[in-house]
Amino acid sequence: MTESAQIKLVPEQSDLATIQRDLRFHPSVNRHPSKLTPDQIASFNSDGYIKGIRIFDDEEIAEHRRYLDALLARVMAAGGSNYSIIKPHLRCGKVYDLLTHPRIVAYVKDLLGENVIAWGSHYFCKLPHDGKTVAWHQDAIYWPLTPSKTVTVWLAIDDADPENANMRFIPGSHLFGPLPHQPSTVEESNILDHTAVNPDSLGQPVDVELKAGEISMHSDLLLHGSEANESERRRCGLTLRYCAAEVRAYLDWHVKGVVVSGEDLDHHWANPTRPEVD
Repeated sequence: MTESAQIKLVPEQSDLATIQRDLRFHPSVNRHPSKLTPDQIASFNSDGYIKGIRIFDDEEIAEHRRYLDALLARVMAAGGSNYSIIKPHLRCGKVYDLLTHPRIVAYVKDLLGENVIAWGSHYFCKLPHDGKTVAWHQDAIYWPLTPSKTVTVWLAIDDADPENANMRFIPGSHLFGPLPHQPSTVEESNILDHTAVNPDSLGQPVDVELKAGEISMHSDLLLHGSEANESERRRCGLTLRYCAAEVRAYLDWHVKGVVVSGEDLDHHWANPTRPEVD
């Protein structure tokens, strides 16, 4: 995949149309959270996100940044791009370790319950002056998953702020259900192949400023995106996707899912083991 190509992360609409999906927001109900406060859970339910949670200290995240630097160099030398490191938890042991990390999973459990599946990972790495945007979009409507009970953790590998194109959210947009999307145009310079229609009508965006080692968490129905990075600094984040174990995956997406807490009572998810190669 070349750097100018768009990333197609979603199935064909004709395939999705064959699946009956529950695309409603399901509020988190947890009266005794272990890591989050009741106010944070209430904020997630009303706004669709939580941000600024410290997971790794400076030394720990610096070690992973060095790992990402080497991985990115190998991928680009092989003809990939800074956006094409998709599902690395299935190939890279160190990313599998992050996806299953107990510090991260503890926060996710407070939102999704005891039985949790980790099913996705993707480095979104904006190089200096790369000119690419991530247009406003909702994830849930393009995923062959049901019901809509997925939380995305965005782990900051680098500091992220407005200067280097931090992610942005539209608070409360997850409460409107699935919203209209349309194919992206060349003029948008969007790394994705779809974009939400009229997102400005749903509220004012907020910047998701994070220090390296911090995470944000957002609903799969929340509108989110980011501007082009026109700064001299890279802005890389690792998205880690989690869902309640009751969620069903279609079109073979179940093969990506790892049981990270509790049980998969129906043995629906493939639960791959840690890759031997880091």
